[in-house]
Amino acid sequence: MAKKLKITQVRSASRRQRIQGVTVRALGITKVNHSVVHGDTPQIRGMINKVRHLVRVEEVEE
Repeated sequence: MAKKLKITQVRSASRRQRIQGVTVRALGITKVNHSVVHGDTPQIRGMINKVRHLVRVEEVEE
C-alpha cells in the first residue's frame, strides 16, 4: 500500500515570497487549517520542503 501525506497549512502564505504562495496553492491548499492528502512522491516532498515553515505534514494510510 502506498504512503499518503496529509498536508495542513498552519501559517499564512501572505507577506511571503511569491513562489511560496504559488507552491501552497499548487499543493491545493486554500487557507489556514485546510488539509489535503497527496501521494508520497519526490515532487510533493520537494514542494513541501519549499514551504515547510508554513505547513504540517503527517503520514496517513489509505
